[in-house]
Amino acid sequence: MEASTGPLSLPTPPPHPNLENIKQKLLKHGVHPTPKILHNLRKKELQKSNRRLAKLNSKLPPPLTDAQNQAISEESHFQMIKSEYKKFTKPVRNEKLVGRPWERLERLRLRELSSDNMEYDGESLNPEHLRELSDIIECERDKFSWLLDNDIELEEGWFENDGRRWAPPKRSENEAIRFLIDRLSATELSVKDWKFARIMKYSGLQFTEGQMLKIVQGLGDKGHWRHAFSVVEWVYNSKEHRHYKSRFVYTKLLAVLGRARKPREALQVFNLMRGDAHIYPDMAAYHSLAVTLGQAGFLKELLNVIDSMKAKPKKIRNMRRKNWNPELLPDIVIFNAVLNACVSTCQWKGVSWVFRQLRKNGLRPNGASYGLAMEVMLKSGKYDLVHDFFGKMKRNGEALKAVTYKVLVRAFQEEGKVDEAVEAVRDMERRGLIGTASVYYELACCLCFYGRWQDAIMEIQKLKNVRPTRPLAVTFTGMIMSSMDGGHVNACVSLYEHSKTLISPDIGLINAMLKVYGRNDMFLKAKELFEETMRSDLGSEIDESGHGSPPKADAYTFSSMLEAAASALQWEYFDYVYKEMTLSGHQLNHRKHSALLVEASRAGKWHLLEHAFDSILEAGEIPPLSFFTEMACQAITRDDYERAVNIINTMAHAPFQVSFQEWINLFERNSHRIDRASLNKLQEQIVSCDLVKEATVLNLCRALQFICGCYEDSLNSVPSTSPRMDELPEPEDSCDGHNFPANTTGSHLDWNVNILKGSSINTMNDDDDCMSNGKLEEGRDSDEASDNSREGNMWASTTRLSDHFNYDSVSKSSPSYSDNIDFEHIEHEDGHSDGDEFNFELIIPSSEVDDDSQESAVPSAYEILEYWKKK
Repeated sequence: MEASTGPLSLPTPPPHPNLENIKQKLLKHGVHPTPKILHNLRKKELQKSNRRLAKLNSKLPPPLTDAQNQAISEESHFQMIKSEYKKFTKPVRNEKLVGRPWERLERLRLRELSSDNMEYDGESLNPEHLRELSDIIECERDKFSWLLDNDIELEEGWFENDGRRWAPPKRSENEAIRFLIDRLSATELSVKDWKFARIMKYSGLQFTEGQMLKIVQGLGDKGHWRHAFSVVEWVYNSKEHRHYKSRFVYTKLLAVLGRARKPREALQVFNLMRGDAHIYPDMAAYHSLAVTLGQAGFLKELLNVIDSMKAKPKKIRNMRRKNWNPELLPDIVIFNAVLNACVSTCQWKGVSWVFRQLRKNGLRPNGASYGLAMEVMLKSGKYDLVHDFFGKMKRNGEALKAVTYKVLVRAFQEEGKVDEAVEAVRDMERRGLIGTASVYYELACCLCFYGRWQDAIMEIQKLKNVRPTRPLAVTFTGMIMSSMDGGHVNACVSLYEHSKTLISPDIGLINAMLKVYGRNDMFLKAKELFEETMRSDLGSEIDESGHGSPPKADAYTFSSMLEAAASALQWEYFDYVYKEMTLSGHQLNHRKHSALLVEASRAGKWHLLEHAFDSILEAGEIPPLSFFTEMACQAITRDDYERAVNIINTMAHAPFQVSFQEWINLFERNSHRIDRASLNKLQEQIVSCDLVKEATVLNLCRALQFICGCYEDSLNSVPSTSPRMDELPEPEDSCDGHNFPANTTGSHLDWNVNILKGSSINTMNDDDDCMSNGKLEEGRDSDEASDNSREGNMWASTTRLSDHFNYDSVSKSSPSYSDNIDFEHIEHEDGHSDGDEFNFELIIPSSEVDDDSQESAVPSAYEILEYWKKK
């Protein structure tokens, strides 16, 4: 039921008791009407009337919702139109109407052509009229869009036959399945869409078990697992097929969901299968689900599945045999899936449990069991147990594989045993095993990490004899990053120079070298490489020959160069790189690089922060907290207190909060550019404006009252001493935020506990200070909102910050994950901190909109872009 948003109907007030009548009744019965008796009788009368009104209100029907009111209005409108139509048709009921005045001439002409039976005898169509009809529709496609049906695929030869009947040729079963798969793959329809049901019905298939297996398999091969799920759901929920469900179709659907890495949807299908005896999962279904859950690391759910294998369900549909027993015992595939789940969760103690269960069930571990156990121990840092399982694997006669040696090499690298890693690969070669590219790649990265890049080049030469799983440029990128992690900068440069002799320049290698230069104070090298890349990119745009196209700078190239410029404090070049990045159509990832823009703003490039702030709002996202605080500090520094108040008011609607202690710490860190007089003016501006009563604004008012009040007390007590911001002691950790040190030793200030009692804001007893007492970090990002209902309110007061944005939807994007190693995408994540939770009433005064509608002196993102393009 939707809540009604209309004005609430207030109940009628109860009738006021007549005291004179009450006095007359008391005197009639010989009772003196004292004030206490009158008060009690009046109270009784009020209670009686309230109960009577409550009883009457309970019998009244509930108020109508918005949907019901709309339905009533639509019904009344329909009845009104119906009555008008009857009044119109009543006088001319016995007369013949000519034409339809509410239709246009084009539709009348179309109807005449379609209904013309001069040449039509019931068996053939005149092709001339069809062509004329087609020409009319093509000329005025917009007007006749309701006639165009894109669910029919026209094929050649349909209109060329001279037969007496027109009918599309029937497709074979394989062609119909292929047609259905292609049509579904080209759309994004769901099972609730009417067009999805239309495509399924017009496919001409009976949806037998074999056809369903082919459809689900075909959709899974194309990567459309949603359509496969929708097809199975639509078919087996229909009346014609609900009693013909197939266990094999659901098992195939589990396999498709497993390939798509959708463990939660696979669990949903599995629970559906367990509720019906016709499609109860067999061992193949358990295998498919176990592998899916193991790859996703769902260890708890996987253990629950193992328990369900051994138990008979209590309630199940369509169970016709009483002696039916679906209980199964887990096999080696199930237990290997448990080991696979332990890898991602680092549950190394689960390995011993799995091997005990194998011995208990009479199963023998295979090579995959030992290999997965080694991976679990490697992820958990138990390197001695890695070697133990490797020894057990050889003693039990299991076939050693290249993947096993890859895990062994990685374990030796973590232990710092480089020679042992090389010897392990040589042992693999002596055994006659053909090593995969990943083994030599791991060994090369191990050698580069410890500075032996020449030996790593020799291992890379062996990749020519095996099938490479990744391009050679990615291999060199990983070697360069491994050398950088090991602290060997010269090795990185040597590897980059050697890669130029083998492969053409790659943007991944360039990004890796920019990171190396930026993190090792080699700004001139980074600048030279970046400008060379930009020149080659510009040359490729001019010369479009297509032969050996040079690498094109991407977002990671610009972000790496921005890091290098920021670490070298080259803010002018930082401005230039940011300008080039913006003109190239790339955006800086504010979740990872917000600290760079804040530092640039403090260095005088505050317009870059303004542009990034506006760009984030344009994308429908929420800027990080550090952007708000820095913009507020910049506005205070430029004596633009009206803009500072507007920013603070906007920040109050964001899904994060700033506590009292964090405001104090912020003003202390910026005491070199924000003095006491500026804080006093800010406080006066806040008092003169109407701000929302949110936790952030209230904590700011308390912080300003605390700082300015202590400063005035210090001036009155010690006139000759002017305390600085860093001399203020921090308040003690308390849940109410009002307990301050009474007397600080060695300080000229007399701290008074009642310093805030005169403020109306201080009367609220909140728990914000005890929740977050840490300092406000500059790179703090709050992209995970805890209160989504306030996101819409945040944009209610941002009309002054940006006039070009859409504040109706605020979305949150998450970075994509890839299983392949992509070293140029390596970034540093900023920390997250949760704000305090408050429940204040949101008040948005009408004067706030008028104040925010004034234009700011700060240029917008569009003005900056136009200025850059003209330069």
